[in-house]
Amino acid sequence: MMKLEYGLKRMRMAAAITALMLALTACGGANDGNSGQNAANAPQTDNPATNNTANEAADTKLKVVTSFYPLYFMATEIGGDHVEAVNLIAAGIEPHDWTPKSRDLSVASSAGLLLYHGAGLELWIDQFQEGLSKDSKVQLKEMSAGIELIEGGEEAEEHSGEEGHEHEEEGHDHAVDPHTWVSPKSAIVLAENVKNSLTEADPSNAADYEARYEALKEKLAKLDQAYTEALSAASQKNMVVSHQAFGYLARDYGLHQTAIMGLSPDAEPKAQDLLEIAKFVKENDVKYIFFEELVSDRLAKTLADEADVETMVLNPLEGLTKQQEKAGETYLTLMEQNLQKLIQALQ
Repeated sequence: MMKLEYGLKRMRMAAAITALMLALTACGGANDGNSGQNAANAPQTDNPATNNTANEAADTKLKVVTSFYPLYFMATEIGGDHVEAVNLIAAGIEPHDWTPKSRDLSVASSAGLLLYHGAGLELWIDQFQEGLSKDSKVQLKEMSAGIELIEGGEEAEEHSGEEGHEHEEEGHDHAVDPHTWVSPKSAIVLAENVKNSLTEADPSNAADYEARYEALKEKLAKLDQAYTEALSAASQKNMVVSHQAFGYLARDYGLHQTAIMGLSPDAEPKAQDLLEIAKFVKENDVKYIFFEELVSDRLAKTLADEADVETMVLNPLEGLTKQQEKAGETYLTLMEQNLQKLIQALQ
């Protein structure tokens, strides 16, 4: 079932991007929206001198495009003033549902780097690369390289604490859990890959990238330690979630993930599956069903009502909501909030 779901989704994605490429050929790549962070939102001025100065400063920066929020966060943290970062997916958009627009191809074509996660997260990436302008010099870099991936599937929730497989075994004939960033241990690997990509593209600022990476790595290591200490002391090791997005968190910190839906948050469960999960919740004294902001909480609340338990948000950090963006939340603050919720739920 997971193979069929992924196959259909890849076919729909390929068809959408093929249509986009045809439209670009016909109309010269007209701008049709879908702005991301730092894209099309820069302040403008009527002062020519100010414009010239700003343009010269921008031209000296490495232009980096990221495929989703965690990579955008890392690129800005490590790149600092040396990079001009753009995130393709705007706040409030669920990455699994996102498809590129003509403007995204234009933005990526003019960049120096395009950082994408890989492991099956961006089903659109191959077709997207084909749609880049012929004279584009952008380098595409896969950031999940080096992370031991978890093989997904219909029974993946039973194996989320077991050993995964090596990155090079990944293929699209079977489902792979792409949600590596929910674990601070994996986030450290992602951050190092971001740093290495920036350094390769802009070696003149390598020392600064290294220093800023080390500062971020220290924060992630402290986060990892906090997760390790708190979750190892938790009496409850079972977490029931709406979306199968927390396998790496479960594997790395000794938890067991049971998911209502599959690797894609729009994968509908069977009625029998919900009854079995409700039975599991009751038998294992699970107190909370976790759901996420960017998808419907309908199934989580249905299950919670059936099992007579509460619901709670656990953020998969695939993207920020508009409210979180306005409030200045970051990957680090949201990961800290996740830990506090896990502590509460797993007491």
